[in-house]
Amino acid sequence: MQIEVSLNAAADAGLSARDLGFLLHKHPDHVHERATSAGTATIFFPDVGDDRTTAVLHLDVDPIGLVRGKSRQSDGLLDQYVNDRPYVANSFLSVAIARAFGQTLSGKSKERQTLADRALPFEARIVPVAVAGGAEIVREVFAPLGYEVEVIVLDASGPREIVDLRLKADIRLAALLNHLYVLVPVLDNAKHWWIDGDEIEKLLAKGEGWLADHPARELIARRALKHRRALIHQALDRLSETALETDEGEDDAPQPEPEAPLETPIRLHDLRLDTVSAVLREAGAGTVLDLGCGEGKLIQRLIKESWVARILGVDPSVRTLERATRRLRLDTAGERMRERVGLQMGSLTYGDRRWRGFDAATLVEVIEHIDPPRLSALELSLFAAARPQTVVVTTPNREYNALFEGLEDGALRHPDHRFEWTRAEFEAWGARVAAAHSYAVAFQPIGPEDETHGAPSQMAVFSRGAAEERA
Repeated sequence: MQIEVSLNAAADAGLSARDLGFLLHKHPDHVHERATSAGTATIFFPDVGDDRTTAVLHLDVDPIGLVRGKSRQSDGLLDQYVNDRPYVANSFLSVAIARAFGQTLSGKSKERQTLADRALPFEARIVPVAVAGGAEIVREVFAPLGYEVEVIVLDASGPREIVDLRLKADIRLAALLNHLYVLVPVLDNAKHWWIDGDEIEKLLAKGEGWLADHPARELIARRALKHRRALIHQALDRLSETALETDEGEDDAPQPEPEAPLETPIRLHDLRLDTVSAVLREAGAGTVLDLGCGEGKLIQRLIKESWVARILGVDPSVRTLERATRRLRLDTAGERMRERVGLQMGSLTYGDRRWRGFDAATLVEVIEHIDPPRLSALELSLFAAARPQTVVVTTPNREYNALFEGLEDGALRHPDHRFEWTRAEFEAWGARVAAAHSYAVAFQPIGPEDETHGAPSQMAVFSRGAAEERA
């Protein structure tokens, strides 16, 4: 099985197709070999020129090695030997891509970073590919990503069609390889490795920037996670939480909050962070879990405080966490700072044992981005499982929206808000959660208060210690 990747360069393109070697971190004049768990990956360049250069990743799978040491009872001895695993493009090829082109997958190029960041005219050929469910699935998964797709059926006599797949697009090389890494096993529908919760993180990382809004994302998640329902639901929930961002040509500068034009005149964003920081200081919170940390603006404030010993920021978006890393300079920070501040990609509605043991947790303008049916899952993962001493939640006050110029009646401040609560609705929710999980709760306005509409933002401070003392 093999992948051919070709870079084309017109005479006026301002580059040479020979630069493909720099992008892949492989010298075109040499043959490169990498050992994988399934066999040997060989990388070579059969065509090298200024106008077109082709690189081939050929995987020679050891069929005996695949079954060596397996139990005779696992799948039946004959089935272990008589199958197409060594011959058709499948998840073994994904492993080879990661092994051979790891730096390219991450978008890095020491010599040609400008080209690595740029959409270039690439062609790819993957052959032979086994497609479960018919060749039309190939177009279903690749065409929405902007590819011209050509599928040549080589054999349609078996349970899966065997095809020669050819793709063409102006695309970043890292994006092309990430698409192949995820989607080749999806076509084959028979991943060879064990699937557990870590596979969700891998899928979301490789699918960052394109999978969340792919029209076939349910099919992709279902096959990538080997039809394990619990994992599929988690992955789809995480994809729903992830902000949809444009992959190609995106400006990596910090993004303004969509509600900022409304709230800037009253300096509401800074007021929220200042207020939350003061609450944490008063509560004596030496360790803080910042759920929905975004680009790390609250964390940036807290690391300046000597009373904060440890902070963990959690967000469902890899791209947002990358911005947070740059904002906090964690990529160049010393070991002591990296031990003090951590960032984690994760869903807010699925608890994580790493959330336990923190003095306080914060959700600053986050809860309104969660679908109402998923709030009960958040409550359980945070208040029942993690159980910090203090939980601080801020959210917009819908009543105050009437005072924002240009905001239509009934409109929400942010296009991704699933709801916005009135003061009474927020207090009812907070009181119910506090009673259910043995917390006390106090409410506080944030920002200038209007006699009729209240303050623009509202805060609930849940305290477990006070409630337990009264009990």
